[in-house]
Formats: sequence, C-alpha cells, structure tokens
Amino acid sequence: MSGEAVMHGRELKAVRVCVMYFVAISIVLGICAFWGNNLPVGNAEAAGSCVTGACHSNMGKGKFVHGPAAVGQCDACHIQQGTRGQHPKFAPITNSSELCYKCHDRLDVKKGVHSPVKAGNCTLCHDAHQSSYKFMLRGDGQTLCFMCHDKKIAAGKFVHGPVAVGGCAMCHNPHQTDFPKMLNAVGNDVCYICHTDKAQSFQNKKFAHKPVKEKCINCHSPHSGDYKFNFSQDGSRDLCFTCHKDKKDWVESVKVKHGGLETDRKCLACHDPHVSDYVKQLTREPADSCNLCHNKQLSKTINMQEYLEKNKNHHGPIQQKDCSGCHNTHGSDNYRILRKYYPPVFYAPFDIKNYELCFNCHEKTLVLDAKTKTLTGFRNGEQNLHFVHVNKVDKGRTCRACHDAHATNNPKHIRNAVPFGAWGLPVGFSKTAKGGSCLPGCHQKFEYNRDNPVKNR
Repeated sequence: MSGEAVMHGRELKAVRVCVMYFVAISIVLGICAFWGNNLPVGNAEAAGSCVTGACHSNMGKGKFVHGPAAVGQCDACHIQQGTRGQHPKFAPITNSSELCYKCHDRLDVKKGVHSPVKAGNCTLCHDAHQSSYKFMLRGDGQTLCFMCHDKKIAAGKFVHGPVAVGGCAMCHNPHQTDFPKMLNAVGNDVCYICHTDKAQSFQNKKFAHKPVKEKCINCHSPHSGDYKFNFSQDGSRDLCFTCHKDKKDWVESVKVKHGGLETDRKCLACHDPHVSDYVKQLTREPADSCNLCHNKQLSKTINMQEYLEKNKNHHGPIQQKDCSGCHNTHGSDNYRILRKYYPPVFYAPFDIKNYELCFNCHEKTLVLDAKTKTLTGFRNGEQNLHFVHVNKVDKGRTCRACHDAHATNNPKHIRNAVPFGAWGLPVGFSKTAKGGSCLPGCHQKFEYNRDNPVKNR
C-alpha cells in the first residue's frame, strides 16, 4: 500500500472518531438538558431549599401554617419545572380546587355552593401556605367577606350581633348548604340557633304572629338597620303597616285618634309582636291591656281601673273583658273612639241611628214601642218608660242620662249621678219588687209600677 493510501485511511478514521465523539457529547448534553428542565423536587432537595434565607425564609412562620408547608412537603401541592442554572418554577400541580380535594372532603355537592367554591377558587378566601387567621383565611371573618360582598349591610346604626363580631359564619355556610342564601338552617331555624329562648317560648303560646311562623326577616334586618331591634322600618307602627295596610289607612284617616297609638311604643303598647296566649296578639286579656294605660287619670278620662274596682256591676263587654265591644282601639270618627255613632251630648233629638252602638246588642224596639208588657221592666203599667225618655223630638235623653256604660253598684247599670253642666246631678234611683222610683236632683220623686200604674204629678 502506498504511503498516500495509508495517510488517507488515518484521516478517515480520525473523522469517524470526531463524529462519534460529537454524537456522544450531544447525547449527554441532551440528557442533561432534559433532566435540567424536569427535575423532581426531591432530586433538587426542594423541600429543604425552598425555605432558605435566600428564598422563602418567612414560609412556615405564620400563626397558622398549612399542613404540607408545616412539614416541608412542598411537592404535595407543587411540581418543579424550569431550566438548569435558572431559578426553578414550582407551579401548583393543578390550578383548580381538585388539588385541595386530594386531601380535603369535597365541598361542592349540596344544593347551594358558594361562588368561590363553585369556581374552584379556594385560594380566594384561604391562603395555601400560612395565615394569621384560623382556617388559613386571608382575613378576619367580616373583612374577608367584604372583599366580595357590599359592606353597606353592616353600616346601620344597630348591627346584628354576629355581624358586629365578624361572625358571618354563625348564620351562613361559607362553602355549601342545602338552604337558601347559604344559610346554616332553613327559615327561622337559623335565628333559633342563637335565640333559643324565643324558640322555647314560641312553642308554648296559643297564638303566633304570622312572621314568626314564616320569616323573622319580615320585620328584622338580619345584618344591620337604623332602628332599634334591627327593625326594617322606622318605629313599630310603620313596620306593622307594611303588612297591615288596612289599619294604616284607618289609623291615619280617622278623626278621633287612640292615644295608645301615639305613644312611643305605638302598636306594641297593646300587642306582642311574636306570640301570645290572647287573641289579636294582645299582651293580656283585652280589658287588662287597656288598663295598662287607663289605670290613672288621662286628661278628661277617669282612672278606669280604679272605677271598675269600686263598682262591681259591670256592663256586659266589661264582664267579658272586651272594651272593643264598644270602642275601636285603632281610632274612630266617633266620640270616645266608639265603634258606631252615639250622641256626645246629654240631650239629643230621637233618631234610631243615634243609638246604633247600643243596638248592636240591645233590642231597638225597646225605644220604638210606646206600649209594652214584655219588652222592658222599666214601665208604668204598659207605658214604656224607655220610649218616654228617649223618643222626643227635642230633649230626648240619651242612654247615658240614666245608665253607666262601664260599671256601677246599682242594678241595671243605673248611675249614681249624671253630669249636668259642672254639677253631678244625683239620680236617686231605688228599685222595688214591682217597679221603682227616681229622685233626680231637686225634682220631685217619680215612681213606676208594672202591675199598678202610678199617677205622678
């Protein structure tokens, strides 16, 4: 073989060696590049190195630390990515709540799911590493909620207790619930979680106000309000009128107002807004409710409680403890807030309409028939003395000329005296087996007898 051929063979061999060496180097570099871009956390000793002084030195030092962070298991939630020689990237294994559900129970299976949970955004409310607040929250209860919800709900003059202390979760479930508005219970049951005294008392009463049966929030604001007891309207009366519209129209239009409705307590002067053992949600028997105010002199109104205690012969409605038999407790267009018209004066011309109030119970023929043997015991023979007194064109005596509409110690509710100007005119009534007599003021005595008519002068 010539020298030239040998030289050519050596050159070709050298080229082959270089090519193989280059390929080998490329393969090694490729492998290094691959592992550099996809090194597992453990291989990079990330669990220890993540919290070095040069990197995340504050991690794990919060008041509350997430379990994986507390034990240095960053790779429970993160996966290492990046290029060798550069700061590695530790992205979450997944950006959805599915990552959280690897450890935590699912919180998106009930009828109502809180919007951050539904969106898979647990970290909107929770810090994934550490926090100064319990449950790894990003803020205290109320502050956290107001990141999304309008803080005006807590801006009222009177703030509901749970809202005042930032305890939104006392009423609402922050994750999921089977009840509306993310509540912890249905309807009023959520209120009874705290108001246990109300729940007990409500069960033991005969009558319950409709809102108590339905929704407390019909009357009370569950967050805050500008009125006492978190009422949703100004004062108890305006609040009541949101449902009792018929009473609103009546109370505001009548000529004669009931003083009780003009007090600070208004409707609550007589009614219990929750439950009661008495009809119409009254706080007591009807007449006893009236005597809460009428137990003293009120302007021109006497101390009725004292008067009824001294006079034992009570009118029928008083016996039934029902002043509303004659009076409209919400006001009236009639004298003394009477339910129907009654003459406000001592003398009145006869008109059957003048006595509609009395004839709600009493028989109207009592004053229409001049002669009778059965209608009344107040007769002289067959002469109907009710007709004589009342049925006059000019000076007809009204019923109260002789009878007290509330109480007296005399039979037939006969008064001891009647007002006559500034003077109390004595009636001087005396009853006998067959009739009786009266001696009004300075007038002569008048007698009557049902069997043997008396001729009076």
